[in-house]
Amino acid sequence: MTEVTHEIMVQRARDLVPMLAEMAQQTQNERKVPDAIVAKMHEAGLFRVLQPKRWGGYEMDPEVFFDVQMTLAEGCMSTAWIYGVITVHNWQIALFDLKAQEDVWKDDTSVLLASSYMPVGKVVPVEGGYNFSGRWAFSSGCDHCDWVFLGGMVPPTADNPAPDYCTFLVPKEDFEIIDTWHVFGLQGTGSNDIVVKDAFVPSHRVHRSLDAFQGTNPGPDSHSIPLYQIPFGQIFPRAVSGSSIGALQGAINEYKKVCAVRVGTNDGKKAIEDPRAQFALAKAQATVDRLKMKLFSNFDQLMTDARNGNTTDLQTRIQFRYESAAVPEEVLADVLELQKMMGGRAIFTNSPLQRHCLDILAGRNHVANNPYKYGENFGGVLLGRESNDFFL
Repeated sequence: MTEVTHEIMVQRARDLVPMLAEMAQQTQNERKVPDAIVAKMHEAGLFRVLQPKRWGGYEMDPEVFFDVQMTLAEGCMSTAWIYGVITVHNWQIALFDLKAQEDVWKDDTSVLLASSYMPVGKVVPVEGGYNFSGRWAFSSGCDHCDWVFLGGMVPPTADNPAPDYCTFLVPKEDFEIIDTWHVFGLQGTGSNDIVVKDAFVPSHRVHRSLDAFQGTNPGPDSHSIPLYQIPFGQIFPRAVSGSSIGALQGAINEYKKVCAVRVGTNDGKKAIEDPRAQFALAKAQATVDRLKMKLFSNFDQLMTDARNGNTTDLQTRIQFRYESAAVPEEVLADVLELQKMMGGRAIFTNSPLQRHCLDILAGRNHVANNPYKYGENFGGVLLGRESNDFFL
């Protein structure tokens, strides 16, 4: 068997980019990533990058995962978005009790998981687990998944006097997908609503957020393999901000194609000779390169700490959390400059650049991509205040 390397996985993603770009309009029209694309990602092994080896995965470093995601986003950010969140779930399940992992993968290790972490589930403790009900929004890629992670608050008990935020693992037969995804950007993510009515969730399929924060997860690999010792609050937010970096690169690629042939209708000048067009391109490309380097640098530190048996200090985790949230805002500013430099033709709905712009803007609206909330927390901590965020 050929050894799977960082370079091989990124090349496999790169080979899919033309297909993703060609099918981007279909993806948008159907409001979900076509099955043919998901099948190609399965065939390339892309979903296995962070999956435990005990379940047929590659257990590769996070840098490989993010590099693959950003590459896919050059062709279609919707595809890269669902790839990001679904592949992170293949990482997260390693934190669960081994019995929960067996429930999902014992018969088929290619099974995928969706999520909605909104803490809206109605949770009633019963013998052996919980009765679970509710409706959750924004479950990206759920049409392609047989299981889903859903958020809920376990009521206080004598042993745990505070409400306990948990993730509940629910099989397809216990949830319904409600078609609600009519949006201006990231249409292809199919981020529809999930409804659960009085399902029983056994205790082994419940994961406490406090365990994720403290590194006390029940999954055996989370105590022996550095990859699964990275805090969940570090890797998941990057899965919903990283694709915008790749989408900006996709916009840059389209911009260069247009500028190579575009001539202004009012002055007859070539776009490639316009200093403002040149500057917009230079700034956007520098942003992509800088944000990639920062992402990889952060995860180099997180992985180094994990390999050395250390827990990354809280202030660093708070800073990294802010840096993740700040990405889409910065990317959006640059892609809008490219859009403005493209002239009147850029406003037509068949413009690939417009699609990248709207997808990046939609991604910026994710709660995890609000730079003000996480920036205020980081600044407050630097001034001596207590952190108000524990998803770190």
